[in-house]
Amino acid sequence: MPLDSDLVETSSAKRAIDVTGSLLALVLLAPVFALVAALVQIGSSGPILFIQERTGRYGKPFRVFKFRTMTPSDTIAINKEATADDPRITRVGRMLRRTGLDELPQLVNVLRGEMSLIGPRPLLAWENQLCDERQSRRLLVRPGITGLSQINGRNAIPWADRIEWDVRYVDGPSLGLDARILLRTIPTALFGCNAYAPAPSGYSRPSADMGGTSAPGIAGC
Repeated sequence: MPLDSDLVETSSAKRAIDVTGSLLALVLLAPVFALVAALVQIGSSGPILFIQERTGRYGKPFRVFKFRTMTPSDTIAINKEATADDPRITRVGRMLRRTGLDELPQLVNVLRGEMSLIGPRPLLAWENQLCDERQSRRLLVRPGITGLSQINGRNAIPWADRIEWDVRYVDGPSLGLDARILLRTIPTALFGCNAYAPAPSGYSRPSADMGGTSAPGIAGC
């Protein structure tokens, strides 16, 4: 998958910002990490971190880190997107999801070069297989902790619209855009805006059993 010239021009500067920003955040937020880890451990049994394989730049798989927000369960579908009344979510997990604090461990993914501070959210491998050629352009950049879809409705907008915002980001990259996204992410997290998908199925991510049967393009889900 070839790199566009605009992406090449911003790539080095963006990576330098990612390394500096993630390293600084990891140091400054160390007390927050410790507090959240303790709350997760006290709130329910199970590991502190949730680790899952996702698809990164150029389709390369990597393991994404999150603070665990759900009770471990073999009986409830793990690929189902969480809703506000999801029984899998712990009391601590609800707070973490509302504020986006569950995503903080992904600063390690950024430092390792697997993610960026700003970019499309990383998908599961079978979810990427549902994307058509244009939608697959989202794989031209590193996935991000936050991005255009997170500040334009987050989980409250249809799945197809989230993918569309990702493509728009790739088609118009700039450090100025990254700065605006980062600034708008702060109030979105503080006020817990649109943390959960609403009831209509078109708003949630596709389910795992659709992986090999959907028509080309996420909009067909």
